[in-house]
Amino acid sequence: MNSPVRIGALAPLTRPGWVEAGQHLLAGLELAAREVNASGGIAGRPLELLVRDTAADPQQATAAVSELADLGVAALTGEYHSVVARAAATGAAALGLPFLCSSSVLDALTDRPTDQVARLSPPQSRGWRSYADFLLGAGHRRIAVVTQPSVYWAAGTRILRDRLAPHGGTVTELDTSGLSPDAVCDALVENASTALLLLVGHPEPARGIVTSVRRDARLAGLLIGAPAGQPEFAELAGLPGGDGLAIPFLRYLPEELTPLGARVEKALRGRLAAAPSFVAFEGYDSIAVLAEALRTYGTDRSRLSASWPALAVEGTRGRISFSRTPGSPVWQWADAPVQIADRDPAAPDRFRVLRSG
Repeated sequence: MNSPVRIGALAPLTRPGWVEAGQHLLAGLELAAREVNASGGIAGRPLELLVRDTAADPQQATAAVSELADLGVAALTGEYHSVVARAAATGAAALGLPFLCSSSVLDALTDRPTDQVARLSPPQSRGWRSYADFLLGAGHRRIAVVTQPSVYWAAGTRILRDRLAPHGGTVTELDTSGLSPDAVCDALVENASTALLLLVGHPEPARGIVTSVRRDARLAGLLIGAPAGQPEFAELAGLPGGDGLAIPFLRYLPEELTPLGARVEKALRGRLAAAPSFVAFEGYDSIAVLAEALRTYGTDRSRLSASWPALAVEGTRGRISFSRTPGSPVWQWADAPVQIADRDPAAPDRFRVLRSG
């Protein structure tokens, strides 16, 4: 029997990681791997995923990268949390291990340019600028953000402020480490904010803040937004009284899936017993890209790392190819789709697309 071609897969599968996102990511990775094997594998060799839980911990991810490299994986993929993906990318680059990052957006995924790392999701600066434009188009100029200490949240706040400021927009930061949900409400009233963005962890403190704001009569009409995508998953949407609905968020889906995407959507829905999130499609596309690279260039890590700019793969959300975009230290799918959507209060399982591009 031919020995398997191994790919390391990272995902947050336990708390404090965003477990639901990790489950969707893993569902996409595993479905694609199963289909690769059903169609003959990699030159007759089965594709094997070695899955490691990161639990949203950068140190745990770094250790997993080293372990997987020692186990002889040809490449690494996965991860959802940006700060964790940054640690994994740094470790992979140092070890000469190709890493296709599935679903993390932090622009500075590595400190310096590297050929080892490529990314499917759009950089944070692109998506969050689009979100700022959505706020401006909806007439919002006085924006508040509830934050926690994090490189990711700090970068997002900076992107929003830089985009809004030339149009007279302001961004007020409310640090949740020193404010209760009720105190957040008081600050929103004092600042006459018209929109509140959740730049905090999930499920808490996001859920508690949303509940308090929705219950405060002084804040009727306040827009709650979540550029990091929390409402994509059922935990926030399931708040009592529909509190988690009508919260615009970023997601990385096109207006229409490709024919492959439509087929994969049906398979993922059956596997997850729910509508697949964009993260599940990112997982599937990650394996589709790596399988094509392995079939064409073999399992040598240096050849795989050199193959990023030569790849062109039909994915679930469009044709995937990689280039060096301005300011990015990694190979980037420049045409990754961006949407701003929310859940329809009249039908919570239905998403309304508010802006594309």
